[in-house]
Amino acid sequence: MSAKQKMDVPDGLSEEFYQINKDILGSFNKYRPPLNIFRFKEDVSRIMPYFQVGGRLSNEQVEELAGLTDEGLVFVSRADHAVYVKHISYQLDLVLIDKNLQEKEIADIFQQAMTRRLGEFLDQPVPAVFAKLWTDLMVLTEYLWNDPKRIRALTRRLHPEHSLANHSFNSGIMGLALHIRLNAKNFEEGGMKRKSFDHLAAGLFLHDMGMTKIPPFIREKPKPLLPDERSKVVQHPMLGYEMLAKLDLKFPEVEACVQEHHERLTGTGYPRKISGAALSPAGRLCGVADSYCAMIAKRPHAEAMDPLKAVSALSQDGGYDPEMTKHLQAMIVTQSQKK
Repeated sequence: MSAKQKMDVPDGLSEEFYQINKDILGSFNKYRPPLNIFRFKEDVSRIMPYFQVGGRLSNEQVEELAGLTDEGLVFVSRADHAVYVKHISYQLDLVLIDKNLQEKEIADIFQQAMTRRLGEFLDQPVPAVFAKLWTDLMVLTEYLWNDPKRIRALTRRLHPEHSLANHSFNSGIMGLALHIRLNAKNFEEGGMKRKSFDHLAAGLFLHDMGMTKIPPFIREKPKPLLPDERSKVVQHPMLGYEMLAKLDLKFPEVEACVQEHHERLTGTGYPRKISGAALSPAGRLCGVADSYCAMIAKRPHAEAMDPLKAVSALSQDGGYDPEMTKHLQAMIVTQSQKK
């Protein structure tokens, strides 16, 4: 039962404060919490300061605070949102138990956590680092599996500037959003398989990991690539595919995203120049998400395109799945109308 149900808490309280449960409190430093803490005083029906950052809780206060938390009387200010987001992003599974966070606040946490984990993995693509990324990825898929519509808030948290980690996050989110839209009926009727959803998510977020084998000076070059530099870049899908075995990621959905995100229905893509029905649904999906997210982010060699113009260009390109680009365009139009 929440504090609001236990006592007469003002209706506007949730606009200014987070109510903290025992698990969240337990994730803080025991004696030096990272943000200010408040308690609800029943006798005056007001939120009052309890602990200020920079101080230290006594053993008696630690015990008292635990008791107050059990009663639903402990809060932190939404003014400390940035600190709270950073803290939770390092222990991402906490978003699944904190019922007081709003969807947009959880989206902030996922953006920060997943981008950081992706950056760590792309800097050091080894099993030990990947294991941490996989743990956070499973928190994200659990969150979306319980309510696929939650993806909408995440699509509003795309990074405006390109980096390998930023692009991987953006592509993962937009790919999942498009997949959820395309399969809305299956999600509603329980026709989706959880493992397949998990594996597709992994493929979408990791599709570009082969780029870690390409020298940074080529990836970040502000001018058009020379022929020999271009020849190195077109190898990244196969380089990524070779990395999958070492990470124990030999799932069809992951393999398709990594190998096929630059293939096109017209056979004009790379590295294998497959076309038509030979291009898998996951490969088509990842190709659309990858291209769209590359177009709308500011890159070293190009300014960001307007989202509506970018999706319009994709819909007119026969290399992309027309059903997917149609749904992506509808998503972007709807999003632009709500701004």
